[in-house]
Amino acid sequence: MSFVPLDHLRPPSTTGRQPSAVAHKPSTDHRLRLPPWFKIQARTGPDYLDIKQTMERLKLHTICEEAGCPNRWECWNARTATFLILGDICTRRCHYCSVQTGRPLPVDEKEPHRVAEAIHALGLRHAVITSVNRDELPDGGAWVFAETIRQTRRLNPTCTIEVLIPDFEGNEEAIAVVCDEKPEILNHNIETVRRLFPSIRPQGKYQRSIDLLARAKQHEMKTKSGLIVGMGETLHEAREVMLDLRAVGCDILTIGQYLQPTRDHLPVARFYDPSEFALLKEEGLAMGFSHVESGPLVRSSYHAEQQVAG
Repeated sequence: MSFVPLDHLRPPSTTGRQPSAVAHKPSTDHRLRLPPWFKIQARTGPDYLDIKQTMERLKLHTICEEAGCPNRWECWNARTATFLILGDICTRRCHYCSVQTGRPLPVDEKEPHRVAEAIHALGLRHAVITSVNRDELPDGGAWVFAETIRQTRRLNPTCTIEVLIPDFEGNEEAIAVVCDEKPEILNHNIETVRRLFPSIRPQGKYQRSIDLLARAKQHEMKTKSGLIVGMGETLHEAREVMLDLRAVGCDILTIGQYLQPTRDHLPVARFYDPSEFALLKEEGLAMGFSHVESGPLVRSSYHAEQQVAG
């Protein structure tokens, strides 16, 4: 067991694919130092190794590894992981995200079954399934989400399912294809505030993400979204996002601190104090969210299993 720093958890790419990055490389002279509360225990126990070996054996990806999540040691040792479907190459270039950007490989039609097989092999009670953006596909990959849900339920009838979906470029039919399979939680992350959306998520649209969550509610989904703070927003703007989410009936909210994945990505504007995360949680619950997971290391799937019954 060892304590590791949280910046640069992801090694440089050697594949020739390009990491998502800002248009102009920021100066490394003004990078903020990590506050003292940013420490994690990196330990590879039997459960961690079981998940890693299962993913390798079935040729599957996890967002835990692709995005360099700081919680993967904790989560994998608790036998929880988030499956990344539709490959590991994203068609978008968001300036906070370390998932590789480029031209994706063809869709692997056998991937849904392998995900279901991995869930069965690992004995998961709750599965979280997300994907890269596949804007080159007519439905954005919605049918692969639907088929993954079907295959998972066939092999794992008692396992609850959360899907973390992209915006499908606002395609209402694609959203319906996923909702029709009735996952227990439908998650779509807003990520940042309205003002910063065009510069941080240039291929997305703030209102399109809000509208997606509204449409999911029309399909009677339990909905969830996530906000990353520390990218230049104000507390007032963060609260406005929370109110916008509640206005469309969003049930569950996660709030976490932005960490710069590499020197080529958006620099951290500021680190929120743990007391500020506690305050945002308190305010979120007062707004009517059924569950708010808020803290420096919180990521979208952190403690996901606990949120199903919330």
